[in-house]
Amino acid sequence: MHAWRECHELALAVYRATQSFPRDERFGLTSQIRRAAFSGAVNIVEGSARKGRKEFRRFLDIALSSLTEVGYSLRFAKEVGLLDERVWQELNERHNRARFLTWRLYRAMSTEKPSPTSTVLHRPSGLLTGGCKGGD
Repeated sequence: MHAWRECHELALAVYRATQSFPRDERFGLTSQIRRAAFSGAVNIVEGSARKGRKEFRRFLDIALSSLTEVGYSLRFAKEVGLLDERVWQELNERHNRARFLTWRLYRAMSTEKPSPTSTVLHRPSGLLTGGCKGGD
């Protein structure tokens, strides 16, 4: 599932980038941006384990909200001088990809009707091992 993979990579990149933030931000911006980035990926995982497309879509909606929070937090961190332009550009591009792919998956969950012969598309084990087929 491409959306989960991008969100996972974004969370890792945010975690690495925020390691250089000042200690006095540990319980402020550092914690906030890390939790929001992690939430994007974890809500896709949790939603994929739910029964039914409607529930999965609800978790994707939460993931999209978290990704929006990440986008603003990255901008804020850049503007207050915690991220240099190069690092911000890389994180922003990764954020945009993660958000786009999550949005595509969100839309697919509302427009596609599962065929009676299709296999289960969303299994957390598949997400974590990269073995999930289907979806975005």
